This record gives sequence, C-alpha cells and structure tokens, in this order.
Amino acid sequence: MLHNKLAKSICILCCIYFLHTNIIYSQEQYLLPAPDTLRLEIKQAEKMFLDNNLQLLAQHYNIQSSQALVEQARKWENPVLNTDQNVYSNHQFFQHGTDASGNPQGEVYAQVQQLIKTAGKRGKQIDLAKTNVNIAEWQFKSVMRNLRAELFKDYYTIAQLQGNAQLYNENMDQLNKLAHAQEAELKAGNIAKKEYLRVQALIIALQQDMTDNAKEMNDAQSELKTVLQITGNKFIQPVLADTESIDIPSLTILQLIDSAKHNNTDYQQQVYQLQYNQQNLRLQKALSVPDLTFGPEFDQSANYIPNYYGLSVSLPLPIWDRNKGNIKSARFQAKEQEVMLTQVDQKLQNDVMNSYQKLLLTIQLSSNSNMRFYKEYYQLQKNIMESYNKRQISMIEFLEYFKDYQDIREKQLEQILNLRLAKEDLNDLVGVDVIR
Repeated sequence: MLHNKLAKSICILCCIYFLHTNIIYSQEQYLLPAPDTLRLEIKQAEKMFLDNNLQLLAQHYNIQSSQALVEQARKWENPVLNTDQNVYSNHQFFQHGTDASGNPQGEVYAQVQQLIKTAGKRGKQIDLAKTNVNIAEWQFKSVMRNLRAELFKDYYTIAQLQGNAQLYNENMDQLNKLAHAQEAELKAGNIAKKEYLRVQALIIALQQDMTDNAKEMNDAQSELKTVLQITGNKFIQPVLADTESIDIPSLTILQLIDSAKHNNTDYQQQVYQLQYNQQNLRLQKALSVPDLTFGPEFDQSANYIPNYYGLSVSLPLPIWDRNKGNIKSARFQAKEQEVMLTQVDQKLQNDVMNSYQKLLLTIQLSSNSNMRFYKEYYQLQKNIMESYNKRQISMIEFLEYFKDYQDIREKQLEQILNLRLAKEDLNDLVGVDVIR
C-alpha cells in the first residue's frame, strides 16, 4: 500500500514537471524568435576575427603611437631666442636711433642659443623609442594570440556541445518511444509501475543534461560572437570536416623550443624589455655628461663698443648632480629583467615539452582501435534497446547500458575537443602553426 502511494506521488510530480517544462518552452517560443544560423569554417571565423576585432584595432593604434615617438626622438631641440631693449629713458619710450655725433643710442640685445646633446644622448633616445615600438608590436601579437586562442576554444567547444545536443536528442527520442510503449503496457497491466517510473526518471535526468548543455552553448556562443564582433540574434554553426587528421612534423623538442623562442609573444616581450632596460642604463650614463649650449649674440650700446658681436657658450658643471641615483636604478632594473627572462625561458621550455606530450597522449587516445570501439559500442546500444523491448534483458541491465553509452559518447566528443585544443595549444606556444 505504501509502495503504491509513493509510486503515485512520483507519477504526479513527473506530470507536474512535464507540464511546467512545456509551459516555459511555450513562453520562450513566443518571446524569443529563432536565431539566424551563421555557418562558418574555422578559416572564415579567423578572417572575420582579424578584420573586425576592436581590441586588435586599439592595440594597432598603440603601435602607431609608439612609432610617432621614434620620429619625435629624432628631432633637434628648438633654438632659444633671447632679446632685450630699453623701453623708457630720458622721458621717451623706445628711444633708439643715433645721437648728434652719430653714435647709436638705446640698447638692443639679441641672442640665439642652440642645445647640443653630448655623449650620443639623441641616438640612445632613438634606440629606446625603437625598442618601445618592438615591445608594442609584440604586445599586439600577444593580444592577437590570446584572442585567437579564445576563438579556437569557443569554436571547437560549440562543435562539441552540438555533438552532445545531438546525442541527447537521439537518446530522448528513444526514451520517449520507450515511455510511450510502456504507458500502453502499464495500462494493460503487463509491467510494474516502478519500471515505468524508472524510465520517466531517466527522461528527467536527460532533460537536465540537455538544459546544462544548452547553458554552456549559450556561454560559448556569447564569447565567440564577442570575439568576432557579431551582434543580434544569430547562432554560429561550426562547419568541420567529417574526419580530421593531424600531421606531426619531424621536429625535435629542441627545434620546437628554438622556434618558440623566436615566435612566442610572451618570451619576445621579455627579450625586448631587457634590451630596453639595457639601453636605458646606457642613456642614464650618458645623461651624466653635461650638454653644451652655444649661440651668437648682438649687443648695441651696452658694451665696450657700440655694436658688439659675440659667441655665448654654456656648460653645466657636474659637481652636485652626476645622475648616480638614476644610473644605479637603471642597472638594477636591467639585472631584474635578466632574472625575469631566465625564468620565462625555463617556463617556455617546460610548457612546450608539456604541450607536446599532451598532444601525443591525445593522439594515442584517438587511435583507430578506439574509433572502432566507439562504433561497436554504438551498435551495441541499438541492440540493447531492441533486447529490452523484447524482454531479453531486465530494466536494471537496460539502465546500466543506457547510462554507460551516454558516458562513453560524451567522453568521445570530449576527446575530439581535447585533440583539437591540444593541437592549437602547441601552435600557440611555438608561435607558428607547426601542427596542421
């Protein structure tokens, strides 16, 4: 008696759940129109990303800004004009000209001075500006690399989630057919209600999996559309080949690491940052050498002769300030960057080796023998459904086979995703597409 009441309660709850689900679905169907499908191959998505991404455009402006500073560093300082003349004397304003004897009266003074930088300061400042351009260019490549990695991850994740959705839909069709048949058998009294409820519970669990998968799909779609600068109610459909093969190049780990040191954006930024700090140290040493200022001057009626022509020269005496503090700071910054570069070098070598080993492991898991296993297991699952309908196996055996099949298929789709991401991860670290 208690068992019947419990079974009846569970049945009522299932009906309420299905009714509630159908109401929500009907509401959403009217509120949200069907999205437009945008079919994209990975090369098309990558081109759209390069053409439209605003972060790349902003970083490109940063490169142009740094290039403008190189041109500015090449400019000479403007000459300085100093002038002086009398304004009021002998009850007259701006008294100039000559007196009765023909001598000039009223003072006029003019001087032009030009700063001459010594110790190659201008050249060292130009070198700093050029290195800054290189850093900006590698920062641009770093932004592009990170966004490209996000693009590939979201693109392939969507493909995997669509595979999950197809699997869930196929399983749901089978379970719905089974539930419909069981409902008739239940009314005829051929099966126990607990078998019917077990299938209903399996349907509810599968619906939850479908909902979670749809949420992950929405997140991946949102991220991918942001990277591609796509707005509106659109659904991106990855277009992938039915079969994918990976060509492993005949490169050693040392060759991959060497390629990474030449092309990895994080490593190259550290290399140029060290160069920048070393150039700054040389500049700070040069700044301890005084600069020279000189220029012609003219003085009327205020010197030992009426019209005086001279040459002015000025040179600061490095007595109190010899730029020692800035030199010491620049030296420590260069040493700090040397340590940072060594650390980045070690991390890059370990990352390349680890990424390469991960790729080899994922390739092994995607071997032909495993592919045959997945095909045979798929056929087994179809046979299991037929066997249960014919009452050749029990409900417990059917549920075990059903759950195992879904887990195996999910792992297969996840393995395909891992293989694609492992390939792109190694390409990303090395800086070029060594794996195709």
